[in-house]
Amino acid sequence: MFFEILGGLVAIGGLGLAMSARVIKQFEQGLVFRFGKLQQGVRGPGLTMLIPGVDQLRKVNLQIVTLPVPAQDGITRDNVTVRVDAVVYFKVQDAAKAVINVEDYRFAMLQVAQTSLRSIIGKSELDDLLSNREHLNQGLELMIDTPALAWGIDIDRVEIKDVALPESMKRSMSRQAEAERERRARIITADGELQASKKLSEAAGTMEATPGALQLRLLQTIVEVAAEKNSTLVLPFPVELLRFLEKNTNLELTKSQEGESAGSSKAVRQDSTQALPQDSRQALPDDSAQVPPQALPRDAAEEAVPNGTAQTSPQDRP
Repeated sequence: MFFEILGGLVAIGGLGLAMSARVIKQFEQGLVFRFGKLQQGVRGPGLTMLIPGVDQLRKVNLQIVTLPVPAQDGITRDNVTVRVDAVVYFKVQDAAKAVINVEDYRFAMLQVAQTSLRSIIGKSELDDLLSNREHLNQGLELMIDTPALAWGIDIDRVEIKDVALPESMKRSMSRQAEAERERRARIITADGELQASKKLSEAAGTMEATPGALQLRLLQTIVEVAAEKNSTLVLPFPVELLRFLEKNTNLELTKSQEGESAGSSKAVRQDSTQALPQDSRQALPDDSAQVPPQALPRDAAEEAVPNGTAQTSPQDRP
C-alpha cells in the first residue's frame, strides 16, 4: 500500500515537472506572464521552470527578419507613374516592447514599410529612383525606423528592389539614350575631322615648300591602289587642262546657241510670208524694191530700176 502511494506521488511529481519545464532556444528570449502580468526579467536560452497553471511563457525570435514589401504604385514628383517594391531587414531588440506595445509587430512593420515607400516615391524624381537609390534607401530607413523604436525593433537596412516603368516611358528613355549616343558619335567624328584637317594643312604646307613631294605622294597613291588587285586605273590629270576644256566648251555652246537663234528667226519670217494670201504675196515688192534708190550705191540703183532707166525723185525734176 505504501509503495503504491509513493509511486502515485512520484508520477504526479514527474507530470508536474514535465508541465513546468520549458526549453528556450539560443536565438529566442522568453517572457513570463503570471496571472497576465509580465514578470521582471527575461528568460534566456536553456531550460526554464514555470508554475503549472499560473505562469505563461511567450517566446520572441531575435533573428533578423526579411520582410518583403509588395510593389506600390505611385506618382513621382515629376509626374511619372511608377511601380516600386522593396525589402526590409529588421530584428527585435527589446522583446518586452515588441510583445506589449504592439499586437503583431510583423504586420505593423509591413504597413509602415508600405506607407513609407509610397511617401518616398512621391517626394522623389524618376532619375533619383533609377540612379540615386542609396540616398532613397537611407531616407526610407529613417522613415520606418521612427515608429519602430517604440516597438523595440531595430531596422537593419532597407533596399529598393525594382522600379517598373510604363512602356511609353521606356520607349522615350530608349530614344533619349539613342540620341545621346548619336550626339557623342558625331562629336567624336567632328573632332577627328578637325584633327585630320590640321594635319592635312601641315602636310600641304610641307608639300608646297617642296613640289617634288606632291609627285612622290601621287606615285605612292598609285602603288597603293594597284596593290589592291582591282581593275581601277588612276591617272593624274592636270586641273588647268580641265579648266581650258571647260572654257572652250562654253564658247562652242554659245556660238551654237547664236546660230540656232538666227536660223529660227529666219524660219519664222518665211513661215509668216507663206501664211499670207496669194494676192498679198504678189503685191509685196522685193527686198531691193523696198529700198529707195538714194540709199543704194550707183550700180545697185541702176540694177534696181527696170529697163536700165534711172528713177529720179521729184526734187531732181526741173
